[in-house]
This record gives sequence, C-alpha cells and structure tokens, in this order.
Amino acid sequence: MASVSFAKLSASSSQWIGQQPFSQRQGSPARFPARRVSVPIRAGSYSDELVQTAKSIASPGRGILAIDESNATCGKRLASIGLDNTEPNRQAYRQLLLTTPGLGEYISGAILFEETLYQSTTDGKKFVDCLLEQKIVPGIKVDKGLVPLPGSNNESWCQGLDGLASRSAEYYKQGARFAKWRTVVSIPCGPSALAVKEAAWGLARYAAISQDSGLVPIVEPEILLDGDHPIERTLEVAEKVWSEVFFYLAQNNVMFEGILLKPSMVTPGAEHKEKASPETIAKYTLTMLRRRVPPAVPGIMFLSGGQSEVEATLNLNAMNQSPNPWHVSFSYARALQNTVLKTWQGLPENAEAGQKALLVRAKANSLAQLGKYSAEGENEEAKKGMFVKGYTY
Repeated sequence: MASVSFAKLSASSSQWIGQQPFSQRQGSPARFPARRVSVPIRAGSYSDELVQTAKSIASPGRGILAIDESNATCGKRLASIGLDNTEPNRQAYRQLLLTTPGLGEYISGAILFEETLYQSTTDGKKFVDCLLEQKIVPGIKVDKGLVPLPGSNNESWCQGLDGLASRSAEYYKQGARFAKWRTVVSIPCGPSALAVKEAAWGLARYAAISQDSGLVPIVEPEILLDGDHPIERTLEVAEKVWSEVFFYLAQNNVMFEGILLKPSMVTPGAEHKEKASPETIAKYTLTMLRRRVPPAVPGIMFLSGGQSEVEATLNLNAMNQSPNPWHVSFSYARALQNTVLKTWQGLPENAEAGQKALLVRAKANSLAQLGKYSAEGENEEAKKGMFVKGYTY
C-alpha cells in the first residue's frame, strides 16, 4: 500500500488526523468526559497455538536459520562457487542445510522460500518433515519484495499484502507455522516520515493477517547498514521506527505474545570511520529495545545484516551477559551460511563437511544466546565482513 488513510501532522508529532491525541495540551479544557475504553486484542482461533509456537522458537540456546533467499539471490550465492542457478542446485544446497544431523539442538526455526516449502529431498522426503523430526518449526517468507516508494527520497516499500490471507492459509496447510516479512529503512535516504510510516503500516497489516491464518509473524523493519553515520544516529532512527511499528501493531489488534521481532543491531554505518565494540553495540541495542519493545513480546531474533560471522556472534553474546525481558537470539542467513557454502563448493563429497561447518556456526550462536561464547579458535574466513552496499534479498 503506497498510501495510508491517516496522515501524520509532522515528523515529530505523535498526533494523527482523525484521532484523539494521546494527551491534552497543557491548559486546554477537555472536550469530552473521561471514560474507560477497552480495546480488544484479537488473534482469532489460533491464539493459544500462536503463543506456543512463539515460545517454542524462542527457546533457550536456540535461534532461527534463515534460508528464505529469493531464487535470484540464491543464484548469486551459487554463482560464487561456480554453480548454475537451477532448481536441482538450489534443492541440493537446501537439502544439505535442512538434513544436517543434530541441527535441532541449536536451531528452533527455519525460514523457507516458497519453493523450498513445497520441495522434498532427492529421496522424496518433504523438507518440512525433515525439520519437524528435529523439532525445528518451519517458517515461510511471505513478502513479495521491495519496490520504489513514490513521493519518497529514493526509498522503498514492501509489496505482498494482496492475496496474503489466501497464501498464508495454504502455507499453514503445507506445515508452516511462522512467517517473515522484510521491509527496509535507509538512513542515508533520510529516512522520510513517509517511508517509516509505510514500513510500519505494512508490517502491522501483514502481522494481523498472519495471526489470523495461524502463522506467528516475524516483524522485520531492517535498518540498513549503508552509510557513514555514527551509532547515535542509528539509535535515533531505530527508536523512531520501532515506535511507529508498535503503534500500528496495536492499531491492528496484533497480539504481542504471538509475534517475534527481527531487528537490526544498533551499529554505526558500515562506512563510519570508527567501528564499535560488541559491548558498545550491546549497550545501544538493548537501550533501544528497552525503550520500545514491550516485555509481552517473547523473542528478539536479530538479523546479521552483512556483519561477519564472528561479529554477529560476538555482538549477540554481549547482549546476553545479563538477563533480558525477552529471549534475545538470532535469525541469521549469511552469518550461518557463508562458511558452509564455501566448504561445500557444490561437490557431493563435501556435503558432510558443509554440514559440520553449519553445526559449528549454529553451536557458536547457541552459546552466544546463552552468553557463553568465545571467539577463540575461530578461523579467518568467519571473520570476513559480508556487507554489500544496497543489498537486496
């Protein structure tokens, strides 16, 4: 949706046309007598199941493996090791990941692309069943990608609301129990009030539709690493974005106990002259979360966003050095897969070594979720950054 019926008065205002402001202006008389208002939070007939699914994913020492790259993006990954972008090659790579023995010890959920949700192994076993056997919850990417947002400062909005209810119902029948919708916010482009509002509204509508279909929605407004801004600017933008997101989640009667968040960590821009330590990133990120995220939300599953495998793990570990109101964990794609892909190289004889590489990264992040990770012994490949300017998923 490129427009919203409620227009914001200003970038800093919390008042909305067509609504009462949150508080009376000082000195102005109340126009209406005060009365109690009860706002129902609805999640249809799936309420108990949604809560249970979210708790299962947000379980101690476990996080999410994100392998929901579009066919085009998966093709770029395969091209990096000299493979053509064909369905059999995509199937072979995802089979390597999803049939890794012991993966369920560290991974609680796996986000799949639509193609993968309906695929089977070369032996005919459904990928969904491979996951369920290891007590890994199958998830599904439901957005239709980013397109230019007219009227903005060269920013994007995420499409996919049309037909989402019927698609979600089919995904549920196929075994999916949670969903993901990724939109992005760019700091170098502003971000404009229009882009922030569009991101928040789209996420809220998607979340409400998902819950109505029995899918736990992962709420993901990714604040891109692009830019040379300091960490303080990232914090400012993150707080603004998440305040808008939760405003609209409440407007759409989304049940907070039945959602998961997938935020960016609060870091300096990738081109900033000074890198921040894991302790600094943890401090700023947790500050943002405590100011904006209700404790009713069961899990915070961070995206890696182009950090190196080791960076993403170190930063997560730093955030788990003291108790948090929510399960603070990971939902990584590149930060779990990069070494795996380079180990496999598309060769059947390397499949077992690739699976072992996946377990190494999954275990490292499991330890980080528990606050017990050490980078001692990590190889140099895992320390290489993966930031790509203007990255598309």
